[in-house]
Amino acid sequence: MTAPLPPFQSRTLITAALALAILAPWIASGFQVFQLTQIWVYAIAIVGLNLLTGFNGQISLGHGAFYAIGAYSEAILVSHFGLPYWGALPFAAAISFAAGFSFGLPALKLEGHYLALATFALALAVPQLLKYEKFEDWTGGVQGLFLDKPEAPLHLPLDADQWLYYFTLIITLGLFYLANNLLDGRVGRAITAIRDQPVAAESMGVDVALFKTLTFGVSALYTGVAGAMSAIVIQFVAPDSFTMFLSIYLLVGVVIGGVGSLYGAFIGAAFIVLIPDVASSISKAATGAIYGIMLIALMYVLPSGGWGLLEKARAWLGRARRAPASGPAPIQVPERRAGPR
Repeated sequence: MTAPLPPFQSRTLITAALALAILAPWIASGFQVFQLTQIWVYAIAIVGLNLLTGFNGQISLGHGAFYAIGAYSEAILVSHFGLPYWGALPFAAAISFAAGFSFGLPALKLEGHYLALATFALALAVPQLLKYEKFEDWTGGVQGLFLDKPEAPLHLPLDADQWLYYFTLIITLGLFYLANNLLDGRVGRAITAIRDQPVAAESMGVDVALFKTLTFGVSALYTGVAGAMSAIVIQFVAPDSFTMFLSIYLLVGVVIGGVGSLYGAFIGAAFIVLIPDVASSISKAATGAIYGIMLIALMYVLPSGGWGLLEKARAWLGRARRAPASGPAPIQVPERRAGPR
């Protein structure tokens, strides 16, 4: 078992990370601020998928659909109903939860690759439904919907990009706090028990069907909030922005960050936001190939994800700290006692 860091060191690391996140908009360029904002957005979505796949054991290849539902819910409520962007966010979360819960009910009959195939079909169907001519008055069809860029409230000395960064950061930290509390409590233990030993969990009184469906709903809620935040940040939604590749990228983020790791979502989000730009800078003609090679190489180097590597490094430092500073202790040779003559 990995030895935890001492409390004062944990607080120091958290304080340093928060200070860096708060200072980032003042030391980074405008495009870098946008990229960091996107990392927070994708981190929320990866947490949502990880709650379902990493902690509950249900495989999903269709979370891009819930991302799209959250984004379009936000855009429709703002553009057609005149809600403020922050006021539409709870409704987008509720709609996403309802969609995930509704899909989770029939998905109870599916396991493993059958569930993955069903969710993959959902990812294929939702963008086509958004283009359907009967819904064009609401969704804008293939043209999509545009949103206005929100300005900083209360005359805060921030430009629009900086305000969106801080607004997204606050939402991200709040959702991570809630997810951490959820997983540390009885509900979290029930969720992981269903993943590890579903029969034993049911024999202990856990309502497996209810918890699986609720996990699907909460997972969709997180991913839908990420989609809504993406609509606010980009100020545009269109069906072609939510193809099946979005679902694949979210799954890649889960694996790179660490399956079953909450805070590895930041590592996975940074990968899916930054690495395509790195691959493009190496070769614009073979961006996909370079991206794939880098992904395969990371899977060999980091089989437990980026957070797993950090955990191993932390364990190694803990062992090194506990080791004697002057090397191994000398061997004690027992004294020989004279026997009876």
